[in-house]
Amino acid sequence: MEWQSDEFGASHEGRAGAVLADGSEPEPMYLDAGSGSFGCTSSDWWLYDGTLRAPLATHLRGVCSCGWRGSGLHPVDWSQVDDERPYDTVVPGPYADWQDHIRHVEARTVPVPVELDDLVAQLDARLSALADDAPLAALRVVAALERLSGRIGMVAAFHTRADEVSWESVGQALGLTEQEARSRVASYRYRS
Repeated sequence: MEWQSDEFGASHEGRAGAVLADGSEPEPMYLDAGSGSFGCTSSDWWLYDGTLRAPLATHLRGVCSCGWRGSGLHPVDWSQVDDERPYDTVVPGPYADWQDHIRHVEARTVPVPVELDDLVAQLDARLSALADDAPLAALRVVAALERLSGRIGMVAAFHTRADEVSWESVGQALGLTEQEARSRVASYRYRS
């Protein structure tokens, strides 16, 4: 995947997806490494250029690891794709669609009190400056924050399980898949 939000990580990794002329998405391409049975598959959009038995992508759309597919179709102008470095081609339409998807995911998450959101932003700015000016002091503060977040995370994880909140609800509240939500809660619940 090419795009990732810091907050939602692997649950919502995005990329540009190839779309064929009939509106379907092509099957992943098998890439032969040339030595024995070693190879891999890829769905990178630039592989679908109509050469070497690859189908020709006529459009791109934003796609996400959660299964979301953007409704916007963005034409591919193959003359603008660098043959040597096709992966460096900028695809603003699919990226903008994925960013909109991330905004919708965030809107469905549990709200964070505004004053805490502001406090975290201020802390980020102050610690970034401190890391430049006094890195050892910044490391002390980071260690204190790790202890604080671990302790509070453990209490929150305990209450989440004690309240018997469903994993589906936990996942939606955090903007994560159920599996990622279980992992996140467990990482705090079983901290030593």
